[in-house]
Amino acid sequence: MRVADFTSGLKIASSKSFVKRAAVFYWLIGIVIVVLAIVAAFYLDNATRDFMARHQNRGVRAFMENVSRFGDWPEHFLLGVCLALAAWWRGSKKWTRIFLAMLIALAIAGLLGRAIKVTTGRARPSVKAEHMWNGPRVSGSKYHSFPSGHVDASVGFFGVLLLARRRIGLACLPIPILIGFSRLYLGAHYLSDVVCAAVLGVLSALVVWHFASRQIERTNAHSV
Repeated sequence: MRVADFTSGLKIASSKSFVKRAAVFYWLIGIVIVVLAIVAAFYLDNATRDFMARHQNRGVRAFMENVSRFGDWPEHFLLGVCLALAAWWRGSKKWTRIFLAMLIALAIAGLLGRAIKVTTGRARPSVKAEHMWNGPRVSGSKYHSFPSGHVDASVGFFGVLLLARRRIGLACLPIPILIGFSRLYLGAHYLSDVVCAAVLGVLSALVVWHFASRQIERTNAHSV
């Protein structure tokens, strides 16, 4: 009996070790992909800006302006508050916590993005500046290009939803993608601004959901 228990324990330990190694491997692959995407984005900044400038259309531009107008962080925040209140009203603790986690991720991504904007002082594509990176600038939105505030907030917001409910999150994924494209089309951001903002949003969503999911699991365990 002891030999069987010992063998079973070895199998469980080896299985856990394999899972940990696989997790580390996937994280390393993810980091490499993200780094390559960021490098490629910076390399393609000017080409993307010029491409967007050559393919302007009045109707498309008007549509993209509305996407950017309604795709900013206040609109996301208002949506999250309404959803959280609706879930609370219906007595769904699980969905209330999910929507609150989405709001927290949005706030973290937005605040970090704002701090980076002020610190770097990158000129927007539409601004003719002597230097692209101008250092700390508290005021002056024309030097607050990096990263995109629209994108980091939207990706952080919907990123949590994707982690919590994959099918619903995938259905909502076109929203941050369209918002990011609108910022490029309107000449408000470089490609690297959008890509780095998306990375910031994803990281915020991962951190927030790491803690929020544990809280939800504990609540479910107590309710059972």
